Amino acid sequence: MDTDLLKTFLEVSRTRHFGKAAENLYLTRSAVSFRVKQLESILGVALFERQRNNIQPTPAGERMLGHAEAVLTAWERAKQDVSLSQLQSTQLAIGAGPNIWDAYLQGYLQGLHVGLPGVALRTEVLPANAMTRQLMDRTLDIAISFDPPKLDQFELVQLGQINLLLVSSLKGQTLNAVVPGQYVKVDWGTAFNIVHAQEYASLPVPTLHTSSARIALDFILNNGGCAFLPEHLVQHALRCGELHHVSGASAISRNVYVAYWAENDRLAQIKQAIDFLRDDGSVFAHTTI
Repeated sequence: MDTDLLKTFLEVSRTRHFGKAAENLYLTRSAVSFRVKQLESILGVALFERQRNNIQPTPAGERMLGHAEAVLTAWERAKQDVSLSQLQSTQLAIGAGPNIWDAYLQGYLQGLHVGLPGVALRTEVLPANAMTRQLMDRTLDIAISFDPPKLDQFELVQLGQINLLLVSSLKGQTLNAVVPGQYVKVDWGTAFNIVHAQEYASLPVPTLHTSSARIALDFILNNGGCAFLPEHLVQHALRCGELHHVSGASAISRNVYVAYWAENDRLAQIKQAIDFLRDDGSVFAHTTI
């Protein structure tokens, strides 16, 4: 199987346009069309419904998406595995959900690198469904998220906890006085959204909705406003008076979990990595306001 065919198929699926896919892949439109037809010929099915300016995957095309991603991920991992240097004997693939790096993992990465000699790390930011699929395909060793997959074949371990504080650029800001244009909504997962809907429904429609804590932090520092952000990420700004606690808002705690396949042949390295990633309180303090 020519992996270029799969890459082209995925790009057309993403852009829904042969011309845009051709631009992104630095190909001619006819080359993109030819590659898609090649793949359709190999599979014996149509992958797209071709209408003017409206390219949609067929049911077969929708089913092919996950398989194409899995094959390309496995191929990339295979290339990296066989090209490991003499100093590195194995590779550990770590996937984390949006915001996990900013909220939790950034402070642990150096310790993980130093503490796992001979292990090459591959890290990715992935949505929950992609992490679950890659765990099942054995192309991902460790999945870290706030809302872990609850499947029997996966082992789950709680790594730690973060506190999300509602902070504002305005001193003396109260929860009931937040006006439209001042609130930035950060996606902290399902459990957070439930608490948010129950206890913070009075907050206005967000002027910005993002899955990145650092984007939200930069935005409110530059433009003003408030957002729920990890305590460790805003400690300096709070001390310097750049940000302030919003009166009347309590911290929302979120647990961080790791999921892995118990029969993985890298199980020893996985458990060692979990020990380094587990929050012992030495990196971030967790206080509740």
